[in-house]
Amino acid sequence: MSEKVPYTPAWGDQGNGTYKNPVLFADYSDPDVIRVGGDYYMVCSEFHFMGMPLLHSADLVNWTIINRLYDRLLPGTDYDHLMKYGAGSWAPSIRHHNGTFHVYFCTPDEGLFMMQAKDPEGKWSEPKCIRPAYRWEDPCPFWDEDGQAYLGRSQWGAGPIFIHRMSPDGAKLLDDGTEVYSGPVAEGTKIYKKDGYYYLVIPEGSVPTGWQTALRARSIYGPYEKQVVISQGDTWVNGPHQGALVDTPEGELWFMHFSSTGVAGRVCHLQPAGWADGWPVIGRTDEPDALCGRPVLQYAKPKTKKACASCAPQTSDSFASDTLSPQWQWNHNPVDGDWSLTERRGWLRLKSRPVEGDALHIRNVLTQKLTGASGLICVKLSLKHMVDFQTAGLMLLGKTPVFIGASKMNGRPFIATHTSSLLRGGAEIAAEEVILRIGIQYLTQVTFSYSTDNGKTFSFLPSGALSEGVWKGARVALFTRDGVGGTADFCDFRYIHDGPGGLSG
Repeated sequence: MSEKVPYTPAWGDQGNGTYKNPVLFADYSDPDVIRVGGDYYMVCSEFHFMGMPLLHSADLVNWTIINRLYDRLLPGTDYDHLMKYGAGSWAPSIRHHNGTFHVYFCTPDEGLFMMQAKDPEGKWSEPKCIRPAYRWEDPCPFWDEDGQAYLGRSQWGAGPIFIHRMSPDGAKLLDDGTEVYSGPVAEGTKIYKKDGYYYLVIPEGSVPTGWQTALRARSIYGPYEKQVVISQGDTWVNGPHQGALVDTPEGELWFMHFSSTGVAGRVCHLQPAGWADGWPVIGRTDEPDALCGRPVLQYAKPKTKKACASCAPQTSDSFASDTLSPQWQWNHNPVDGDWSLTERRGWLRLKSRPVEGDALHIRNVLTQKLTGASGLICVKLSLKHMVDFQTAGLMLLGKTPVFIGASKMNGRPFIATHTSSLLRGGAEIAAEEVILRIGIQYLTQVTFSYSTDNGKTFSFLPSGALSEGVWKGARVALFTRDGVGGTADFCDFRYIHDGPGGLSG
């Protein structure tokens, strides 16, 4: 399987000064983007997956993952015990103030959290709960010209919108908040200021069918005027929902948002934007004076003095480093003693634990986002240290997980697949190492195959189906389960796909 295959990208940077949406065909849900100088930074919600990625771009089209902002959330709680699917980090916001990066997010049951860093690629402070609360969501800080700090947020169940006063260092709320707006599924608050107006740019109307609204007022507490600034119109882009306005040093305005696609999750689109009559206008319009746009499917890239057309979120991993590549996330707080990159150099070692239930009950499942609509995922598995009753392999993790793997019984290894809630025993194999492979076509057809001769030939097994996860898209995952004292070793993980970075893996 070639590391570099020339191809024409299906999405993202087209290499001719244009891009096609989605620019990030992967589950970067609830994106928030800021510019610091000539650099752009993005965060997204991750719910129960650990932890939140930080992406960087020089042109708003091509992105790489430069950090994970935390490795675990509230250790010693239910986040350790696979009981928080759908909880965790909901829609975050990122801001840069007085030389410090700030990221805020809410968990539905615990409250408002904040993290800080001077260097975005360095160590971030641990997520700190700065206000215990129940069912808050979608916080966004704002520092006014006079130094006064505020925080906007909504309430679980989609509204209303509240504004809180905040300490100048962003570490403490100073009141219980003032309700400033209530609308149809109003959430996802982002706060901006321009020409004396405060703007709240919010999604309304629900994730599958909603639109983006701008509110403006001379006081941050309102009263607010309302204008719908982008809607689906005659396009296939449902939503368009929740995102961020960001300007460029060249004077352009852009809007990054998500569109919900089911098994692929909430993928990111980039829309051109501008100002008309004191309102942001997003997307394309058919009339010069129109204030509500529609999503573009292809457009000229943002003007920029620097760019990286080959930049893309990482997907493949050799496991040669002492640290995991930043695209990897555990499905809940990891058990650090149950995995290693150093016990067998060049391999990821997962230690098996007994499991009661399906794959959603397996600890230390190492996952990454499904990328693109079609792809080929491949990993080598060593069975040398596996024990009887243990299973290990390559999985598509969703509400109905499917996998291809290997199991041992009476010391004899055989191929196993899990499709449509059925565990199937496959052919017995004599090899100590097996290459496992999953093919995906157009987010619908899934094929399983394996090789015992180092990839020279592959045998195919019954196909499976993708299913979306809990508030997330399907995920690619490595796992092992059951058996007492067994370990599974993985190496040479390769993911070729038609998403960002494409067939170069």
